[in-house]
Amino acid sequence: MSLPNDRKYTSSHEWVKVEGDILVVGITDAAQEQLGDLVFVGDVNPGTTLAKGETAGVVESVKAASDIYAPVNGEIVAFNEALGDEPNLINESAFDAWIFKIKPENMSDIEGLLDADGYAALADAS
Repeated sequence: MSLPNDRKYTSSHEWVKVEGDILVVGITDAAQEQLGDLVFVGDVNPGTTLAKGETAGVVESVKAASDIYAPVNGEIVAFNEALGDEPNLINESAFDAWIFKIKPENMSDIEGLLDADGYAALADAS
């Protein structure tokens, strides 16, 4: 499994990339492969404050629906509107198609997330 080293990962298969004081969040390639062809990405509400682990949105495929979780405590500041029309962008390139952006209450909370090696070990075990 080839994972970008410029981001962190969650055990629930989200990737998190730091851009200034904002975290950009998407789902991993392994997650999109398990889901199959995505038909819907949404229910993300900018302006909502979430605790780590709370549902930030949903992805649906022809096989299943799955929640997307906040990786840290913070406020959702953006949703990738392009995914509303083209959810398959995630299938085409999961590490390029972000789903939402969150402004963390405490940026140091990302230190508790997995690095690429940690996520790879977790994903291989499941």
